[in-house]
Amino acid sequence: MEQKKESLRIEIQGISQSFGEKKVLDNIQLNIGDGEIFALLGPSGAGKTTLLKILTGQLVQTEGTAKILGTDTKKLTDKEYSKIGMMLDTSGLYERLSCYDNLLLFTQIYGISKNYIEEALLKVGLMEAKKRPVNKLSKGMKQRLVLARALMNDPWILFLDEPTSGLDPASTREIHKLIFSLKEKGTTVFLTTHNMEEAEKLCDNIALLHEGNIVEYGNPKEICRRYNHQNKIEILLKNGKQLSLCNSESSAKEIYGYLQEGIVETIHSTEPNLENVFVELTGRSFE
Repeated sequence: MEQKKESLRIEIQGISQSFGEKKVLDNIQLNIGDGEIFALLGPSGAGKTTLLKILTGQLVQTEGTAKILGTDTKKLTDKEYSKIGMMLDTSGLYERLSCYDNLLLFTQIYGISKNYIEEALLKVGLMEAKKRPVNKLSKGMKQRLVLARALMNDPWILFLDEPTSGLDPASTREIHKLIFSLKEKGTTVFLTTHNMEEAEKLCDNIALLHEGNIVEYGNPKEICRRYNHQNKIEILLKNGKQLSLCNSESSAKEIYGYLQEGIVETIHSTEPNLENVFVELTGRSFE
């Protein structure tokens, strides 16, 4: 496989998209670098799928420019597509063919060695089901097969739409490990997810999308700290008593005393999670 370049990135400058009089995206600005795991977060109807379609050349935007690997997304060719992996939904699978034969067909279309098939199936935990027809797979297994297909060409950029939706916790952990291993290779991962906890765990940066606008951007943990208005330390003692202390030097001696006595059951800071931040910014829940 060809060596990944240091210039690998996604550039989005002033992207707006309207369907009739309805504006779905409004002046989106983003730059996503090599080996970055980025998530676009937002409820249904926020514009996530529209932006994905623009970035993958399936839709031409009303305004602005988007570039993949330095090429305008309006002009993507087989050269760029050979370096892009996409897991956007489970469509495109041939229901009567086995997992192996689905990937075999993909290797023939893209001119990839069939030696990569079992490696991809192993990565997503489908080796034992390689001879099973797709119509005998669960929803989660179909998702993993689409992910295997997206990895077949060793992509420089990987687009993942809700990659762990419908998967059990063990499978989700394996997919997370796989995403981290791709990051280490320099692959840029662009994902959408409704799972805020997943975004906090995986991502270098996230963007919160609301009604076509990015209302917040940055490292998820830094964003949560930014909205920590309470700035308190919550302590649960072993006798069941709950304490709420200011996160300041004045409380340090008291907290140290509880810890020294060994009577602390749990201790937490009060920064919100991403979902709470979203509610504060938009006045509505994420779902």
